[in-house]
Amino acid sequence: AEPDHESKRWTDILTPGPASVAGRSMAAATRLSYPTVEYFFMDCINRFLAHAIALEGSAAGRYEDLANSMGALGDAEVAAFFRQMAEFARMHQAEAIDRAGFRDVEQPPEDGYEWGPGESPEDAAWAGVDSFLDVTAALELALEAERSSEAFYRRVARETSDAEVRGFAESFAEEEVGHVNALLARLERRASV
Repeated sequence: AEPDHESKRWTDILTPGPASVAGRSMAAATRLSYPTVEYFFMDCINRFLAHAIALEGSAAGRYEDLANSMGALGDAEVAAFFRQMAEFARMHQAEAIDRAGFRDVEQPPEDGYEWGPGESPEDAAWAGVDSFLDVTAALELALEAERSSEAFYRRVARETSDAEVRGFAESFAEEEVGHVNALLARLERRASV
């Protein structure tokens, strides 16, 4: 059965969230919302891989932005951490490109990306990146973006009818969990100092 998108124009996913993100007060759970298209159809491996390639490439660029911001603040350790996260995103992007193998992966897909108009789930959280971010706010912003990416991949895994897409989406979601855990560990270390 096709997902009912007439009654649900937004995809809302509740995840445990930080007390604040980029200086904004947040509830105990963060509501990650991104517009859905009228018909969510991710039953084609090429389409999924095109989304993964775009999402991971965007994440790498955003982590570089955060690394540069933290470098300007004089926090070389956190800048190096964000550069490492950018490298992980580039590795995940390369993995998606490799998984495409012989496949012709459109960038972007002919009828657009399935996360709706505008930015990918990873990009949406990065709107607050500027030179006024402190280290904790930067880590919280990155955490929100990683949770959004995980939610996107889990949604694909849940809603697809294609076993190959489901397997890849579950794998990519688990990679995002690793990023979430690394960011949570950083935030915990900062809180205990």
